[in-house]
Amino acid sequence: MTSIGGAEMVDWNLAVATATRLVRPGPEVSREEARAVVAELRRHAKASEEHVRAYTRMIPEGHLPEDTPILVVDRPGWIRANVAGFRELLKPLLDKMSERRSSSPGGAVLGAVSGKVTGVELGMLLSFLASRVLGQYETFAPATRELPAGRNGGGRLLLVAPNIVHVERELDVDPHDFRLWVCLHEETHRTQFTGVPWLRDHLQGEIQSFLNATDVDPATVLERLREAAQTLVGARPEGEEDEGRSLVELVQTPEQREILGRLTAVMSLLEGHADYVMDGVGPQVVPSVAEIREKFQQRRARGASRLDLALRKLLGLDAKLRQYRDGEKFVRAVVGEVGMDGFNRVWTSPNTLPTKAEIASPADWVARVHR
Repeated sequence: MTSIGGAEMVDWNLAVATATRLVRPGPEVSREEARAVVAELRRHAKASEEHVRAYTRMIPEGHLPEDTPILVVDRPGWIRANVAGFRELLKPLLDKMSERRSSSPGGAVLGAVSGKVTGVELGMLLSFLASRVLGQYETFAPATRELPAGRNGGGRLLLVAPNIVHVERELDVDPHDFRLWVCLHEETHRTQFTGVPWLRDHLQGEIQSFLNATDVDPATVLERLREAAQTLVGARPEGEEDEGRSLVELVQTPEQREILGRLTAVMSLLEGHADYVMDGVGPQVVPSVAEIREKFQQRRARGASRLDLALRKLLGLDAKLRQYRDGEKFVRAVVGEVGMDGFNRVWTSPNTLPTKAEIASPADWVARVHR
């Protein structure tokens, strides 16, 4: 047992080891090319700050928001960063589950075994995702020697170099334009959280409420998982309809579904806003932006393979793709109606964030906030 694993519900070290062992190698590049890619991504990320802030007008002129690090990482680096973030975010829930387990007969032995099993499962999931993520703003990022983070619990911006190279080759687009285009999207996320002081705490509060509503009784969790499995193999009781829902959704309580509705609205806003900005800034600085967007959208829609599509469905990743699409439509409609400054009233407080229904009906948000 390690100092991280064993006594905890998840063996985090084993999760990292499993994911790094299973993750597919990145594209073949020479040492010189790899260095050039890293250097270019750093330049583009820095240049994106000015482009995004000028376009969004989220940062008042003369104001310097809290800075956060920009890290260009490989796939194992992305895995280590996300395991650290998961461990920080899930700690309250796992502590609660650990207390419940320790009071049951044989809880210590069961915990040692389940921590290993969960570590392997988490590692397998991360190995799947690590080859697909191009970039990520880590909102809840504890600082480590290898992975620095912003002050006072601030985040960090990750750019996954091998994945960016892989996609630009797959799409056969201009690599320099594509790298800047990706940086514009991720820099928008960094601007959202550094320019809106209350956003991080609000999002963390919603996530913790979601986790606190989790049933920690193992029998209840197992029953829900069994029902989910029956749904996935088509063995639903007659009259029950759960088509189109992921495994994650099927094991939620009613209270969690309500919280998830609010989280979905926020994430749709953040992702849609980033897509809108990257395409809005694009024509000025990315000559081939139209070609990149068209090819990238086609790639998003079709998935890499039949297995990829099945896993996206099971893990709820299709819902994230809808967030990009629905959120971008919301932002485009609101900016078209009330302009960029009118749209920026969305960042005033949690009360001005759109609801899930308003994401689908932007005019309702405009009516509520502006009239």
